[in-house]
Amino acid sequence: MSLVLTTASVPDQDKVTYWNNAVSRTLVPMTVAPRDDGPFDGRIATDRLGYLQVSTMEADAERVSRTPALIARSSEALVAIGVQMSGTATFIQDGRRAEVGEGDLVVYDTSRPYSFDYPRRFTSHVFQLPRRVLGVADSDIRQVTGNAIGIGDGFGAMLLPFLANLASCANGYSPAVADRLAGHVVDLLATLIAERSHPGGTDADTARSHLLTRVREHINRNLGDPDLSPESIARTHRISVRYLHRLFQGEGTTVGRLIQQRRLEECGRELARRGRTTPTVSAVAQRWGFVNPAHFSRAFRAAYGVSPREWRNLRAAQDDGARSVVVTAASRSVRATAADARGGDRPSAVLPSFRG
Repeated sequence: MSLVLTTASVPDQDKVTYWNNAVSRTLVPMTVAPRDDGPFDGRIATDRLGYLQVSTMEADAERVSRTPALIARSSEALVAIGVQMSGTATFIQDGRRAEVGEGDLVVYDTSRPYSFDYPRRFTSHVFQLPRRVLGVADSDIRQVTGNAIGIGDGFGAMLLPFLANLASCANGYSPAVADRLAGHVVDLLATLIAERSHPGGTDADTARSHLLTRVREHINRNLGDPDLSPESIARTHRISVRYLHRLFQGEGTTVGRLIQQRRLEECGRELARRGRTTPTVSAVAQRWGFVNPAHFSRAFRAAYGVSPREWRNLRAAQDDGARSVVVTAASRSVRATAADARGGDRPSAVLPSFRG
């Protein structure tokens, strides 16, 4: 059910104050100043689709500003998409000024100052989502903010109609469908940012590809940390656990399985390594993040078909056998060479005797 806040029943002298509070509470803290002297009228309706908030705002001419002091009052960085349904606006962020017409959209980051100037009555949809779920570099987002994107402007041709339709019926979805729709918005916005920030690129999924590479590198660097998990990885990369899992949907594995697979590979390599000192199986397991020896043994057997100890013994036997073959072959080669030097008819009393 939509949350609707309106100035309709508020006394004229209190409308501006009420509207400031309503917008700041619904979206993010900001200052709203009417452009006209007469009674102010505004209405904002809000719905949630998982972590995505969808608001439709209709109001008289106004100026909106978000300052560093107001930003300090916010607990989480958000990325927003404003879709201008009627009226016009002048939008400023990151030193760029955009003239936003009907049917245009703008992307902005609520963790940096911005302003909107609406010269006459307007209607706009505002989509807000946590910055962390995007998995897009700050530098890429900065290249998109402060620009008006029209329906005929590249990927905007696909994104604008989808967002407009989504806002018109945002309160009619089940929680499961709402979560999926929020995920689609994340994908579309990340693709838009990738397209705009890397115009010469041929891969529309550049941003997601870079993030996936960073996640894999992080996993490889932290295999020995027993607390390495999808939750810790998501926190480190400022994304949601749900989005992290979605990154791996086309990889043929899950995050948890990848962590275990890489740990088992490193354990297998270390157990097969020969040296002057041989660490115990449990020591190897702990070094690569396994805290439960029984769980490690079960996982290792499931992956390699033998226990960790059997794996070590088999590899040791293979190494010994390989060394025996090499030494025997070398012995035969030396003896054959010596025999050739003597004419091949006398036994040698001076050649060393090789044993496998």
